This record gives sequence, structure tokens and C-alpha cells, in this order.
Amino acid sequence: MPGVIGDTSTTKKRKRSQDPAPATDITRNGKARKTEKSASRSAILGEEILLLESQILESRRHYNKITTLLAYCQDDAAQGKKSLTAAVALCRVFCRLMAMGNMSKPRQASENETMIVQWLRSQLESYKETLLDLLAAPDPGMQSTALTLLMRLLKEESESLHLAPENNWRDGTFASLVSKIAGSDVTDVIREEFVEKYLKSYDDVRYYGFICLSDLYGDPPSEAVTDNLIFILGAFDPEIASKSSLDSFYVSENRQAKNKPSNLTMHRKQAQELWLKILKTDLTKSQRKSILNMMAPQITPWFNRLEFLMDFLTDSFAAGGSMSLAALTGLFHLMQEKNLDYPQFYHKLYSLLSPEILHSKHRSRFFRLLDTFLASTHLPAALVASFIKRLARLALNAPPSGIVVVIPWIYNLLRNHPTCTFMIHRKAEYSAALTAEGMDDPFDMHESDPMATNAIESSLWEICTLQSHYHPNVATIAKIISAQFTKQAYNLEDFLDHTYLQMLSTELSKEVKKPPVIEYDIPKRIFFQNHDAPGKDSLLVRLWDFS
Repeated sequence: MPGVIGDTSTTKKRKRSQDPAPATDITRNGKARKTEKSASRSAILGEEILLLESQILESRRHYNKITTLLAYCQDDAAQGKKSLTAAVALCRVFCRLMAMGNMSKPRQASENETMIVQWLRSQLESYKETLLDLLAAPDPGMQSTALTLLMRLLKEESESLHLAPENNWRDGTFASLVSKIAGSDVTDVIREEFVEKYLKSYDDVRYYGFICLSDLYGDPPSEAVTDNLIFILGAFDPEIASKSSLDSFYVSENRQAKNKPSNLTMHRKQAQELWLKILKTDLTKSQRKSILNMMAPQITPWFNRLEFLMDFLTDSFAAGGSMSLAALTGLFHLMQEKNLDYPQFYHKLYSLLSPEILHSKHRSRFFRLLDTFLASTHLPAALVASFIKRLARLALNAPPSGIVVVIPWIYNLLRNHPTCTFMIHRKAEYSAALTAEGMDDPFDMHESDPMATNAIESSLWEICTLQSHYHPNVATIAKIISAQFTKQAYNLEDFLDHTYLQMLSTELSKEVKKPPVIEYDIPKRIFFQNHDAPGKDSLLVRLWDFS
């Protein structure tokens, strides 16, 4: 039922203000009030946490308030600031209690005192578990703070509670921290911070880190743990393994520890055992490649017995491809720098000279390594000649981008090994028979031993053949073998990154100074006979019948 309409003079509606400024001020003031309230709440919360902390440290009557601070850490991890404030306060509380001896059981302690100490230690364990969970928090600041607090607790436990290294490092706080860091829950950022701030800076942390990581590495280990261990160990500077003395300790008592964390030999022994555990597992292809790339600079300095690496390197070589190259790099480093005896090295290297190598995407890397491996002037001439001859033979069927690398490389090798120049100056004893019937090349392409191929008795006729190559750049560069060796050496880097497309683009972009000779009479028909002008058919028609 409609109501009675009253007098408009007495019931006026509120009009919207025409000036928008006051509304904006109201909105701003509202936001400002919310910000002020939030700031005041944070301040009140901070004061409350500080009050709880001071009360706990004043008297045993307030020990139960530790659970209140612990609840802030556990229940409000998403809020960040509240959780961190409580976590830092609890760290100060526990460190102070440990320093005052309140968490150590006296010799003639009453049952009540024993229960208090046990309760405090149980709360400490709950607090450490909370910090371990914070290592996987989404906020990097919380992760970093949790790591710092855990390491601070570790230091105080070692110095105030006087725990044995086996209990505190290998089975206690540090072991739990290392297990979390090596797991898949934390990010590489906090993992790298742990390595940079502690493992690389403190000798005792690094020593017990090797032990804990070795204990952690189960059988069989997960792929994620293996990846993380390779990441951690690969971050170490190789200079650490060769330090003259170890004098940086996170806990001063470790300097005189019986298990010798201050002994460099013990450091290397623990690192060697950890690496051997990793190398003996079933690694993925990417993990094996990462280890091989770190082999020479970062892994070998930790090994007291380098022969332990031989099985891994030879197995990696058998995988083929780029894995073989990386494995040979490690073997060569051991031979050159560590005087390791490996007589089959050049046999292995020679077996990589297959027809696919000049077509491979790893061609540039292979020639860089090959140039290093054959740089010594003390190598036997027969060995060097086999490499020269085999690559010259492979160049006959190689792409132009591969040939332009082989020829300068052969030139440089002939310069370094003058005894091999007989291969380009040899004259046949039976020149007439050679011209009429040819002759058998004494080089045995199928021989796997580079010392038994008879390459030194052969000649580089393949290079002469390449002087008639269809690509002008290849034909030109092949002629350097026939000219006098006046150039000291070619820089191989100038030829390694050439591709067929680059060579073609360079040739097409050249300015034509003299137009090439072409057929002056353009045929009207290419594939069929020209009935209008008999006898003027194209060459294709004269050779093949396309009808």
C-alpha cells in the first residue's frame, strides 16, 4: 500500500556534492587511517613480542610464554613480518638461555629442574623445525633470515652446551639444515647463499658439510638431490682445495677437535668420498655433462688419488658425441697437469675422427681441443701423420665450412712437425705407371691404431684434389699447401665458426669485376627438342630423352 508523501520541506534528500575534492580527501583520509591502523598494530605487536621476550628472560615463571612466541612463528608464517619478529626474538631467547646455562642439566639437578630443561629443549627443537620450514617460504627475506637464525643457534649450541661434534654437526642442527638445503623444497637462491656465506667462508662448516652431504646421499639417490649436490660442490673455488692452512672457523672449538676439521688432508678426503659416491650412481646425461665440464678446474683438486676418476672418464668416453670430447678433456688435464699415465689417450682421440665429426655441431669445439692435444712437438711423426692423413681423407666428403677448418689446421701441424712435410713433397718412384694405372695408397683408413696406419708413407693427394673444389673459397685455401710455407701459422679461430650460409652470403655479396662467361645463345627449349631450329637442342636433350 503506498505511503503518504510528506512535505518536501521537512524531508530533504542529501545532495551529492558538486566539488569532488572533499570526496577525494575522504578516500585519502580513509586509506591513511587504514595505514595508520596497520602501522599501529605492527608497532603494538612488536612491543608485545619484545615484552614477552623480556619477561621470559627475567624469570622462569614466564617460560610458558615461549609457546606464545612459537605460535606466532608457526601460525603466521604467511604474514611475514609478525613471524620474523617472533622468530628473531625466540633466537635471542634461546641463545641467552643457553649462554646462562639454563638449558644444561646440572649434575645434582632435582626432578623439577630436569623437567624444565627437557621442556626447554623440546621447545628449541620445535623452533628449529619451524625455521627449517621457513627456508621454503615464498619470501626470500624470510628464507635468508631463517638460515641466519639456524646458523646462530648452531654456533651457540656448540659453544654453550658443549655438544660433541658428532651430536651437533653430524646428527643435529647442522645435519637437518644441510638435508633441507640439498632437498627440492628450497630455491637455488638460498642454496647459493648458504654456500657463499658459510661453506666457502668457514673451514669447519665446509668440512662437516662434506660429511653431512655424504651421509645424506642415499642409495639410490633422487635426481633432484643429485642435481643440488652438483650445484653445491660446483660452486666451490678450486683454490680452497690447495690452501696452505685452514684458519677460518665458525665455531672456535673446532680448531682443536679430534676429528681434525682443521686438517686439509681430511677436507680433501671427505670431498673425495662425496664425489666418488656421486660418480658411482646412475647419472643422467645432463648431470654427467655438468660433472665432465667441472672435472679439470673444480673436481680434480679435491682428489688425493686421481686414478679413482679413470673409470668415470672412460665410461663417459664410451657414450660418444660431445660426452667423449668432455671426457678426453678431463683425461688430458690429468695427463698434462697431474702426470697421470694413460697410454690409450691418442688411440681414443683418433677413434673420434669419423665422417660425422665434420658435419657435427660440435665441430668447432672438437678442433679447439684437437689443436691443444696435438700441440706438443714431442709427439711421434707417425702419430701426427695419421691425424693429418685421416682428416685430409675425411675432407673429401665434408661440407665447405668443414674443409676450410681442416686445411689451415693441417698447415699449422705441418709447420710444427717438419718431419711430416714428406707427405707433400713425395714423388712416386714409378711416375709413368702412376700416370697410366694409378697406385694403391699405403694409408690404412680402417686401422684403429694411429701408429700403424702407414700414413707417414703416404701423401696428401687429397689436398691437391680439393684445389679443384667447386667452391672458390675452398679451392683457394687448398692451394696454400702447394705454396711456400712463409706464414708462421694460421689463427684457427678465424675459420672455426664458418657456416655454409655465411660462405654463400659472402660470395653473393662480392662485387663482380668481370662478368662470367655464359652461353651466348639462350635455348628456347631445355628438356625437349627444338623443331624450329634443328641441331640447336640443349645439352640436356642431347644427353637424355625426356619424352
